[in-house]
Amino acid sequence: MAQITAALVKELRDQSGAGMMDCKKALAETDGDLEGAVDWLRKKGLAAAAKKAGRVASEGLVAVSTDGAKGAVVEVNAETDFVSRNEQFQSFVKAVAQQALTVGGDVEALANADYPGGEGTVADVLTKNIATIGENMSLRRTASLEVSEGVVASYIHNQTAPGLGKIGVLVALESSSDAAKLEAFGKQVAMHVAAANPQALDRDSVDVTALEREKEVLSDQARASGKPEEIIEKMLVGRLRKYYEEVCLLEQGYVIDGENSVGKAVELFAKELGAPVKLTGFVRYQLGEGIEKKEEDFAAEVAATLGN
Repeated sequence: MAQITAALVKELRDQSGAGMMDCKKALAETDGDLEGAVDWLRKKGLAAAAKKAGRVASEGLVAVSTDGAKGAVVEVNAETDFVSRNEQFQSFVKAVAQQALTVGGDVEALANADYPGGEGTVADVLTKNIATIGENMSLRRTASLEVSEGVVASYIHNQTAPGLGKIGVLVALESSSDAAKLEAFGKQVAMHVAAANPQALDRDSVDVTALEREKEVLSDQARASGKPEEIIEKMLVGRLRKYYEEVCLLEQGYVIDGENSVGKAVELFAKELGAPVKLTGFVRYQLGEGIEKKEEDFAAEVAATLGN
């Protein structure tokens, strides 16, 4: 039997919003497994789905760079938010994003790429910046999109400087139509992505593990209602449709017009242009997502100091 610590109960409570005693019971029922405990609470109707993206805990900048039919996004982390307003750091991140267009989404290749101006590699200049700015930094990740014909549009949310901010989005539109019109529409879709945070492009792109986990939770919720299996199957179909509408970009309600799905908005745009338009992919980077920041317990720190 795993030890159920107060810290573990608190973490589950923060993730799920459920009561302390319910969290403690859920952890006991799942032998201390945090994700299993979240599912247990959801099956009992005691918690909403955990949102891992809410655990944002790192500073720095996200940057985007586009060049017609291709685009790249990078995240460079630092210790404090002050660094994101440092001109030297901003200049570095912009240059790295531009260089990222050449490496196809490979962060190791980007680190080893030549930095503009002949100062060495990107990794070399990062090391110099750590020394001169005085904070630890890291080139965390990069991704790229490209289409054979069309545009890759971008959008930065919470912009600190042009092309730099807290959330960076790329959207790929494949079409032979007018590039300027594609760019304008693509930026609107990118704004939607920033706001709605889809997890997949379409149903075929949904992570299989996440889908099976969702099916299990929804099935158990339906069975708890005491309804017959044939009714449960129908309930599951409806609930899965709602799940897809929440996580799949093409099925989400388009926040720009408030009327259509994103997929329908693309269809209407293509009809307006008189040429086929296909949304082939997107990337959304939010600064620090998935990185847990150590929380300092000031009271415990003071108590420990007094005990010495």
